[in-house]
Amino acid sequence: MDENPSEHETAEPDPQAAAGPEGAEPQLSDAEREMLEQQMKEVRVEDLLTQTVASVLNLSARRIVKEDEVDLDQARIGIDAVRAIVPLLPPEVGEAVSEPLSQVQMLYAQRSGDAPEGEGADPAAGGQPPQGGPGPGSPPQPGPQKPGGSGLWTPGGN
Repeated sequence: MDENPSEHETAEPDPQAAAGPEGAEPQLSDAEREMLEQQMKEVRVEDLLTQTVASVLNLSARRIVKEDEVDLDQARIGIDAVRAIVPLLPPEVGEAVSEPLSQVQMLYAQRSGDAPEGEGADPAAGGQPPQGGPGPGSPPQPGPQKPGGSGLWTPGGN
């Protein structure tokens, strides 16, 4: 007779078996449930909107400048969504969003052919978007573009 315990007695519990029937969500412990409840109490809608605006702006810019991902309809929807959300944000966040939003709008105008001639680079012709600002007469950048940076805008940062 085998002196080692059987494989079933020493095996780790199957996480899918704990989930119950196929497609059902796993059951949370009381401590996990309490932790999630506490997190939900602390989340502010403005915080979620700020994160959403940053994500939508970044995705919209990507849909304009990444040659293999160009989708101007998606970029326009993203720009319109951000413009609709900005008035709902705290004033300091709205102010921080205005410059990146202007830059994405300028890139969209250049790419779609709505920009006046001679303003910025032509992304459709393989040029790079302007690094110092969207074009002549635009407000100054908050600081120089960092070489090798991700190019993604984040609330309250670069």
